Amino acid sequence: MSMVHPMARTTPRTRAEIHESKAPLTEVSQTYNISLGTARKWRNRSDHLDRSHRAHQMNTTLSPAQELIVMEIRRLCLLPLDDLVCVTREFINPQASRSGISRLLRREGLAKLADLMPGREGEDKPKKTFKDYEPGYLHIDIKYLPQMPDESSRRYLFVAIDRATRWVFLRIYGDQTERSSVDFLRRVHKAVPFKISKLLTDNGTQFTDRFTSKDKQPTGNHAFDKQCKALSIEHRLSPPRHPQTNGMVERFNGRISEVVQQTRFASGAELQATLNSYMLIYNHHIAQRALGHLSPVDALKSWRVKKPEIFLKRVYKQAELDIYPTRFRCAQRCPGEEGGPRVCRSGGGGQRCGALARPLAPSDVPGPTRLSFCACRRWHPTVR
Repeated sequence: MSMVHPMARTTPRTRAEIHESKAPLTEVSQTYNISLGTARKWRNRSDHLDRSHRAHQMNTTLSPAQELIVMEIRRLCLLPLDDLVCVTREFINPQASRSGISRLLRREGLAKLADLMPGREGEDKPKKTFKDYEPGYLHIDIKYLPQMPDESSRRYLFVAIDRATRWVFLRIYGDQTERSSVDFLRRVHKAVPFKISKLLTDNGTQFTDRFTSKDKQPTGNHAFDKQCKALSIEHRLSPPRHPQTNGMVERFNGRISEVVQQTRFASGAELQATLNSYMLIYNHHIAQRALGHLSPVDALKSWRVKKPEIFLKRVYKQAELDIYPTRFRCAQRCPGEEGGPRVCRSGGGGQRCGALARPLAPSDVPGPTRLSFCACRRWHPTVR
């Protein structure tokens, strides 16, 4: 395969023509719009490919022993290139060049410091994931919402997400007091289809009195703790200054931020309607990779089959797009159960059944006649 420099003004074909041309170099350079030196080069060269510009001999001032020392310093001290050059010139070889040391590091695979950091060698450490739980372990958090044009102050979005199924419930409040958190917990308990066993929140005053008590421990007298106890729910707190413990709900809040930033809302009611619609879409239609590409509601339905005892009510999936099958009405005079004419259920008093019939599959239809199983439990010709 021929290699041509990407910035070359000549091609192998034109180079061959220049080599074979008997015209003066001045005329050749004007014909191909190239310099006189370029024309002379391809006139005297037998091959038509670009040659490497790398020097035939790489001169370096570092001996093999010094190169080994520089490489070992790089591995042990993790020095950046400029610092390594300074150390090399100061203690190893005053004539060492930055480009020479850089070539040495690239040649030996030591150019990237990130690859030399502890923990990067060998197998990567497995990423920490949330411990597997059955449905009933909820994460709760609060997200600030932007102030809408028709609002005098900003509002707050309370979010709850189930660890096992990613089922989400959210509601907007005008404040973030303990009264709002208690009301949100009651609404979550009413909406959730399974038993809530555990709750994980941060250490905000809306959820706990951990940092307002003398011993910096929750007393259990907070309104939210009392509501959890009344509902037989274990309330857990994330460690201070570790928001990643509640990372599942934080990631969902990131989704909400994208929705809010990408949409221009004219009012608070419009924002609330959009978030409610997104909650339905997320729960019923957005597949999650962590759930095996199932939506949260589909995951709930599969859990209900495996663990029916933890569910309080049936799980219903939001209806998809309506698909209306072709409908036919029976055109046959149908005898009634007692031998008399059957009266149509739609209110007519005639002798035709008129009931909706289920069409047969095309392969079951004998010939051109369309047959359907009528409500009178007989096979009859039908009409639209």
